Amino acid sequence: MAKKIKSPYKAWRKYRRREETCTTLHKVFDYATTNYAKRVAYQYVDGGQKYTYAEFRTKVERLSQRLSRFGIKHGDRVAILSQNMPNWVVAFFAATAYGRIVVPMLADVSENEVTNILTHSESKVLFISQRMMGKLSEECRKKLTLLIDIETFEFLKADKEDFKCNGWVKDPQPDDLAAIIYTSGTTGKAKGVMLSHRNICANLAASFKAEPAFKKDRFLSILPAAHVYEMNVSTLYSFYVGATCYTLQKPAAPAILIPAMKKVRPTIICSVPLIIEKVVKNSVWPTIQKSRVLSWADKHIPRVLHWFIGRRIISTFGGKLTFFGVGGAKLDPAIEQFLKECHFPYAVGYGLTETSPLVCNVMVKKPKRIGSIGVASYKVEIRLDNVNPENGEGEIVVRGDNVMLGYYKDPERTLQVLDNEGWFHTNDVATMDADGHYYIKGRLNNTILGPSGENIYPEEIEQVINNIEGVEESLVMERDGKLVALVKFQDNALNWDQAYEDKFFEELEARKKAVLDWVNKTVGKNSKIGEVDAMKEPFEKTATQKIRRFKYKDSHGDEPEKPGAAKEDPKSE
Repeated sequence: MAKKIKSPYKAWRKYRRREETCTTLHKVFDYATTNYAKRVAYQYVDGGQKYTYAEFRTKVERLSQRLSRFGIKHGDRVAILSQNMPNWVVAFFAATAYGRIVVPMLADVSENEVTNILTHSESKVLFISQRMMGKLSEECRKKLTLLIDIETFEFLKADKEDFKCNGWVKDPQPDDLAAIIYTSGTTGKAKGVMLSHRNICANLAASFKAEPAFKKDRFLSILPAAHVYEMNVSTLYSFYVGATCYTLQKPAAPAILIPAMKKVRPTIICSVPLIIEKVVKNSVWPTIQKSRVLSWADKHIPRVLHWFIGRRIISTFGGKLTFFGVGGAKLDPAIEQFLKECHFPYAVGYGLTETSPLVCNVMVKKPKRIGSIGVASYKVEIRLDNVNPENGEGEIVVRGDNVMLGYYKDPERTLQVLDNEGWFHTNDVATMDADGHYYIKGRLNNTILGPSGENIYPEEIEQVINNIEGVEESLVMERDGKLVALVKFQDNALNWDQAYEDKFFEELEARKKAVLDWVNKTVGKNSKIGEVDAMKEPFEKTATQKIRRFKYKDSHGDEPEKPGAAKEDPKSE
């Protein structure tokens, strides 16, 4: 008989009414602006676009009325193309709180992607920032009923013929469509994920159970608001609990981020692994290695040293941090072990756009298991399908109020991932321990079939490579029956400005050999790599910093041809 797993979530009877009441984004909007009216909801770190909850309500209501005058009614699609700002959330609620459907777009989309999304979603309205104006084609502009500057809410395009005051709105129902979020992920095939009001509100309730936040908390938004992780676990979650969410006016580079954290002193930040991994690998660990005193302490009194380092990292993040969420990709186990020893308040989560996003989560104040994505999120059912009896690996399938309605205008791909009983097939392979903690192995469509029929997960080999000194990032794939690693070395490890010089080729070959030797000494016999190719530029990534693998399926690296050596044509036999 299987062991019964006890729910780790606190009842929080005081907040049960909020969970029962907030079943649509209209009710979330009404609840928050009524109960937290005098508190600050959103603002820039350096001032500007500052709204109390009462001011936010007034702004949203007036904007919705302006949309209605031009015939924008419930069910109409309203797109947003902008960098993060408080007005982004105003535009979001002006759509969703009144039954319209929001179509958020990431700020790094191309002009072609903007055209495809606006056309496919049949959006009538576009909120756009001046910075993004160059991505809007004249053809798309002509098709829009309204084009609105999101920074001033000035109507840049509005035809008098559309001023009919017939944009009827209604209070949405829980199962009404709230958002269409387009995601190409790492596969390159864009899908419009349809999230209902129930989906998003279930995630807000699950976020509170995973990491309770309150009205005195300060959120710092550093990821794109158009990504479901930042949108639902940070930007909207702060609103749900009456907290204040601060937004950066510029991209979250260290020179911008560190002063912002000192000023805001955030208690909650949602991030991706790459950010904290860079802090540890590029700053903390080299500092220890270069200091004789710290190196001695790391060897003889590591617990004491790591505790002090943890306090120093928290101080760098403003000194008041209680929750540092890590999601969007897998956290390096070596980094996680270090953070755990430092008593840094991190917590790993796992989810997908299709699940709004939370599926699993670790809690800051609960014991952590290195490499685990945690337990099933609040009111989420999980099981493993097609489990391999030898190693316990199976595909994660999910059911609950968090699971999407489907892919917009794409019933074929919807039926491939959603079965008749409501289970969503994630395409992620994992194992589960006796206490209900899950451990991700890799993606099914990334899995490489080994010579003996065994599954090889390139992500596991990449983790080994990425921990080698001088390596920035890597991608492992199969080529001509052997495993090949594409490796981007750190700039201080390999100077591409010296390409074609003998010294460069000597350093390149030494670096490649070091990777090949270490990996093949560390991994199992079926995961050994046969070749290492160097990349000059960083890999192209998604919003959560996952490599777009499909872009590199035919890559042979960027290495220059050595003078006097004929380069072999990779396509020749």
